[in-house]
Amino acid sequence: MNLPRRKFFQLAAGAFAAPVIARHAVADAYPSRPVHLLSGFAPAGGNDIIARLMGQWLTERLGQTFVVENRPGAGTNIAAEVVINSPPDGYTLFVTNLSNAINATLYEKLNFDFMRDMLPVAGIAQAPAVFAINASVPAKTVTEFIVHAKANPGRINMGSAGVGSTGHLAGELFKMMAGVNLIHVPYRGNAPALTDLMAGQIEVLFPSLGSSIEYVKAGKLRALAVTGATRSDAVPDLPTVAETLPGYQAASFYGIGAPRNTPAEVVEVLNKAVNAGLADPKLKTRLDDLGYVPLPGEPATFGKLIADETEKWGKVIRFSGIKAQ
Repeated sequence: MNLPRRKFFQLAAGAFAAPVIARHAVADAYPSRPVHLLSGFAPAGGNDIIARLMGQWLTERLGQTFVVENRPGAGTNIAAEVVINSPPDGYTLFVTNLSNAINATLYEKLNFDFMRDMLPVAGIAQAPAVFAINASVPAKTVTEFIVHAKANPGRINMGSAGVGSTGHLAGELFKMMAGVNLIHVPYRGNAPALTDLMAGQIEVLFPSLGSSIEYVKAGKLRALAVTGATRSDAVPDLPTVAETLPGYQAASFYGIGAPRNTPAEVVEVLNKAVNAGLADPKLKTRLDDLGYVPLPGEPATFGKLIADETEKWGKVIRFSGIKAQ
């Protein structure tokens, strides 16, 4: 990380440090026109689901349209750079996610420093992935899958939403801890990978719970486990991978980021609106049904999560030797 953690937290905490009078003046005027909320992945994935749920809430709460734009590519770096280079006025925002913490190590050269240039605004939710396989794979438990994979080294295809994506890293951590050899097949987004998993073009995938839960419930794919530290209330019968491989954990997070130097009063309006959404029974129930755990709190709290995840996954990337493509 190029930016010291303490400095990063100071930037996030400083979002509430503006004079009270000035804050109220700008806060009363924001937003006065449509706001663009950029997602770095293709439609139908977990990132897109969160963007549209929160975008709809913010539209209703703040009285201006929050337009969700999908700009996939380079592991969310394309969308992140667009937002970072946008005017810091609160009208171009970013759906921050675990990929941004991963990319800090995965990419040797970026045109930005995420922890320096993207201001954490608010956490939205955290969610495990699902350890999912095609029904043709002769395994009904994580243990059975490990036995099958060790008997077929280099012959099982593991899809992902792309090199360095959350699902890719969840799979690499599994490979490392289970001692199995799976062939990585990157896609341009989670949705096409899910389609090919159900069609049998790949055998394994670690999709977000939100994007795959309906397929799991419909029996269109076989879920062996969830990747969080605890079982999910959305699919309570599914064990965690950690019940077979102690210490395993891979949970995505989602939130909102804004260009550095976005006015503190704008950040405050957005942070309060997001937190209100996470407390709203209707939205909370929808998140619960999809397996998401709300992440309320101030910008500094969200900033600390980003810093911690950047450190954790940096170690996995260096161990696995993954390189950005």
